[in-house]
Amino acid sequence: MDLSTPFRSQSVDETIRAGSEFGKQLSAGDVVCLTGDLGAGKTHFVKGVASHFGVDPDKVHSPTYTLINEYHGDMPVYHFDCYRLEHEEEALEIGAEEYFYGDGVCLVEWPEKIGSLIPDDAIWIKISHLSGTEREIHIHQKNPE
Repeated sequence: MDLSTPFRSQSVDETIRAGSEFGKQLSAGDVVCLTGDLGAGKTHFVKGVASHFGVDPDKVHSPTYTLINEYHGDMPVYHFDCYRLEHEEEALEIGAEEYFYGDGVCLVEWPEKIGSLIPDDAIWIKISHLSGTEREIHIHQKNPE
């Protein structure tokens, strides 16, 4: 997937396919930060990435109440949802940094909640809701904010 050009998705299935295609460039130790409003399609993108690593996308759900879901496929996929965090210390308590520097790929929704913990070399993806099911996906090599 070309990192310099925004991708437009017309459906949930296209967003999942974009995630799967993006997953081809990932390897152990990569951290991917996903930003966008509620309902923008972050979890659908994660489903695609996870499917690239052999995880059934139907088993991928937002870990809103558990903070992290672990999926075991060809490579571990760690899916964080930091939306409900009040303090970065909560992420430290569950060992977020060990995941970030571990043997799998980390996908972090709402990374701004744990900003100082995110590795400098993380990949940032912003998903914008345009209309109906149309989304625009921007991939950045560093935090665009």
